[in-house]
Amino acid sequence: MPLPYPSIKPCPCGSGRSYASCCQPAHSGAAPQTPEALMRSRYSAYVLQDEAYLLATWHPDTRPDGLDLTDGTRYLGLRVHGAEGDKVSFTATLRLPDGQRAQLREHSTFTRLNGRWVYLEGTAP
Repeated sequence: MPLPYPSIKPCPCGSGRSYASCCQPAHSGAAPQTPEALMRSRYSAYVLQDEAYLLATWHPDTRPDGLDLTDGTRYLGLRVHGAEGDKVSFTATLRLPDGQRAQLREHSTFTRLNGRWVYLEGTAP
């Protein structure tokens, strides 16, 4: 079950907008209109431990059976480097369960499935 998050707080994705005007509509069922919007909403879903949203927005050919979002990893920030077509490059800063800080850098690929953007795969830059 997702963690509660106040609608008026800044969105976890770092867009500078409130959660209510950024990622909350996607988490409530609205389809993100661009791969970057989907990627941001997926990052926020990791922050909020919303496994159902993450799995629903993952292409069925590459989607895992489940995720462990309660291992103690904390998501500290997101930086989008660029978005072009179906690709988004970003860095997510994390605090791992052992307390170490880490950065996840990825070039994500998205595709449309039944009229909605979904995450297909990610590769290291």
